[in-house]
Amino acid sequence: MRVVKEVRDDRTVLSVQEDRIDAHNSGDLKNVVLKTLEGGAQNVVIDLARVQFIDSSGLGALLSGYKNANLRSSGFALAGLQPRVRSMFELTRLHRVFDIYPSLQLALSA
Repeated sequence: MRVVKEVRDDRTVLSVQEDRIDAHNSGDLKNVVLKTLEGGAQNVVIDLARVQFIDSSGLGALLSGYKNANLRSSGFALAGLQPRVRSMFELTRLHRVFDIYPSLQLALSA
């Protein structure tokens, strides 16, 4: 999985560079997020603007990141969800769990 990591002020942005997050690559995303948190990142923003599809394993990887961030008292937010991806979060009610922002800019200014 291609993920670009960038530190902006006090936030670590992980920009997913894939069209899909599914069973084939969700484990990679989970590992990247965990390593980022283990490296001391305090506020993580996952930029999903390029992602057009996510399945249950992808949702699980993000939920794992959220839980790990909470254990470390770190911030964890999602940004730039495309309509199809957003609908998966709404269908599973996970939009009530995550801090979700329409764009990366809004997430960084929150």
